[in-house]
Amino acid sequence: MHATLTDHARCLFGDEYRPTPPCERQHDEALFIEELTFADAGAILTMLRELCPSLVDGYLPVRIRNLAYRLALLQRPDEPALMREAAGSLYLHGPDWDGIAADLERRADALDAKDQVRLCLTNSKAHPEDPPAS
Repeated sequence: MHATLTDHARCLFGDEYRPTPPCERQHDEALFIEELTFADAGAILTMLRELCPSLVDGYLPVRIRNLAYRLALLQRPDEPALMREAAGSLYLHGPDWDGIAADLERRADALDAKDQVRLCLTNSKAHPEDPPAS
């Protein structure tokens, strides 16, 4: 087993930015998918950001990127920034997923709006209006 999900992905798919270290392990995409499936969101995002730092680059296959973002979003469903990052990746890799990307952006906007309302309500309770002058 590789030390990290990123190491496993690097051995299996390569790394555009640094050499792939020599590895004696068997490299089977099915084993990688299993590890990805049960990885925590932090490990998944570390892999994506190390191997594809600009979304358009890197050697991770699109199917792996899509699955990785999907799994991270399932674990972190209320993170607008992550939704927008996933949407950006979907837009870059084919028009087939543009509808899903647009939906992710709408959900992110709705979460941001909800947080803004919550912040306004919290601020209004923390700073009540000045009492009327008599």
